[in-house]
Amino acid sequence: MEQNPSTIALTINSSFKFTELVASVTDNITQIVGFGEEEAHWISLSVRESVINAIKHGNKLDSNKAVDVTFLISEESITISVRDYGEGFDPSHIPDPLDPTNLLNPSGRGIFYMRTFMDEVDFSSHPQGGTIVKMLKKRVISETTE
Repeated sequence: MEQNPSTIALTINSSFKFTELVASVTDNITQIVGFGEEEAHWISLSVRESVINAIKHGNKLDSNKAVDVTFLISEESITISVRDYGEGFDPSHIPDPLDPTNLLNPSGRGIFYMRTFMDEVDFSSHPQGGTIVKMLKKRVISETTE
């Protein structure tokens, strides 16, 4: 792969039918970057969760609103940005899924997974509306992977 990072961008309508398309693109990109099978699985899960959150919570299932997914890939890492066009939200108001009162609650796990499996997860508001989730995963480069 060349030294300069490459950018791949997708824009989908807010429909769950497109989540597998995004997951498939993610899987191909993690292969190109050289992530192992397990790391690639967790990256894909994190991207899928962020896209589902953008569709469901960000855009409130409004199929007229888009979700933008951008992959910035280099030899050392992958940075994924997922943007919705909703009203935005404050991630600090999400209940802790590890709290005993929330253990059986199926919602609230997506952001927990993202924060667990990615090296960095950042939430910001877009100046023109919506939320951007930016996730970074660095590739561990050892002598045996070269």
